[in-house]
Formats: sequence, structure tokens, C-alpha cells
Amino acid sequence: MAVKIRLTRLGDKKSPFYRVVVTDSRSARDGKFIENLGTYDPLKDPFQLSLNKERVEYWLSVGATPTDTVRELLVKEGIVKAKPYVAPKPKQMPPAPKAKAEEPAEGEATAETASE
Repeated sequence: MAVKIRLTRLGDKKSPFYRVVVTDSRSARDGKFIENLGTYDPLKDPFQLSLNKERVEYWLSVGATPTDTVRELLVKEGIVKAKPYVAPKPKQMPPAPKAKAEEPAEGEATAETASE
């Protein structure tokens, strides 16, 4: 079972509020979860994040993987170290098709020699 630490959305339309939860990766975003680890309110200035750090560290130690957003929140809280940024490699274009030589087809060459 793949376990993830991710956000579950609560709150009304246009006023999001999130719970940080541990859940099976196959369950729905707002579906059942294993454990509630804290809350995240992005509308406060600065944002408000409350976490049970001991439980977060436990779940990370047993192999739970945080989503990208949760990872960034954990970095800001100082629980996880930031990954160094690695720029993506530019995609290489496939080689251009070679131009075909201007040679007459076999049928045309035999027709010209037959008329001579």
C-alpha cells in the first residue's frame, strides 16, 4: 500500500482550508484517510500551518511520501530539507528528414532509352 501525506480540501467556495492527512494514494482527495496531521490555511497573511511534528516525522520515517505542496510546507516548517533545484534537460529535436535526390524513376529511364 503506497501511503502519501497530502492535503484534503475543506471550506466553502473560494475560501479554501486544508487538512494535512496521511492516506492511501488510491483513495479520493477528500476520501477516507489514515490519520490527520494538522491544518493549513492559505488565506491568512502569512499563511497558517499547524502540524503534529512528531507524527509527521514518524510517517516520513516509515516511508510515507509527501506530495509536492506538502513537501514545500514541510520545508518551510523545517521538518524536511529542501531538494536542490535541478534544471530539466532541454528536449532535442529529431533530425530533419533528408531531401531525396532528383533521379528519374526506373519506368521513366526505360521509356526514354526505348524511344531513342
